[in-house]
Amino acid sequence: MIPAPHPAPSASAAIAELRARPRRTVLAVPGSSVKMIGKARGLPVDEVFLDLEDAVAGPAKAQARENVVEALVHGGFTAPTVVVRVNAWDTEYTVRDVTEVVGRAGAHVDALLLPKARTAAEVTALDLVLTQVERTAGLPVGSIGIEPQIEDALGLTNIHEIATASPRVLTLVFGPADFMASVGMRTLTVGEQPEGYEPGDAYHHVLMTILVAARAHGLQAIDGPFLKVRDEEGFRRAAARTAALGFDGKWVLHPAQVDAGNEVFSPRQDEFDKAEGILAAYAHSTSVEGGARGAVMFGDEMLDEASRKMASVVSARGRAAGMTVSDAGDPDPDGPETEGRSR
Repeated sequence: MIPAPHPAPSASAAIAELRARPRRTVLAVPGSSVKMIGKARGLPVDEVFLDLEDAVAGPAKAQARENVVEALVHGGFTAPTVVVRVNAWDTEYTVRDVTEVVGRAGAHVDALLLPKARTAAEVTALDLVLTQVERTAGLPVGSIGIEPQIEDALGLTNIHEIATASPRVLTLVFGPADFMASVGMRTLTVGEQPEGYEPGDAYHHVLMTILVAARAHGLQAIDGPFLKVRDEEGFRRAAARTAALGFDGKWVLHPAQVDAGNEVFSPRQDEFDKAEGILAAYAHSTSVEGGARGAVMFGDEMLDEASRKMASVVSARGRAAGMTVSDAGDPDPDGPETEGRSR
């Protein structure tokens, strides 16, 4: 297999910054709809992707590219991260998607979303095409990211190879509808549990496989859509399951899902306050001034290094969401000393 080209140091820094951005809500917008693109500009989502794939019919692909280029050049998106989903490699559209969109508007593209990623070679191929287009367009080589979407059994089987196929990879994204079709799951409702599989979560293995692979390689894990766009309770239920596992965010398809998504994938205020309190208490207890203790009581809980790591995750997500510590009091970090232990 031809190795992916290594990015320049400045590109590596750009990719690292893109990889760290919040993605609580990822808005899908059909590239064929100028009206929907216009509505998407002002929505308070963390990422918006303009879709050239499944949301666009074959005869409308060429015009959708024009719409997307026009939208990118004119900018004006509230979302800090703007992505384009190109067509999968098993179509005749992929290369033209990349050459036309990135070649004409690449300065306004943060990443390309690659659907139906089945093998590492498909990610490497996109990297190579991107590199050529970036050079031709005078863009920094290696600075546009790639977000592979896992949508079938083969892609899930090859997920670690996909995750490491290119230094451009930012996230691993679950595509539930195609995945459900690929394994023959007996349901027609994307995002809900199939009838007969209760109690339990029919998607747990898939979601945890994607999450573990993402974390193993320093990537974000993003859940796919919930298609009943007016069922906010159902959306919250589905989002809460993946947020509880540790996913970073979820696709939203309608403005009605945006606020719920941002809320579900942000820490609760009491969680954030507690995390900040834990970090402050542990920093003090492990300092020379605090006695260089390896563990300390925080209210009725004992903290150690594992506690600090857990609190750091909650703190980072809260700060990325713009949260600040409330006025509510925290437990006294200077409770009775407890001998250190490990978990």
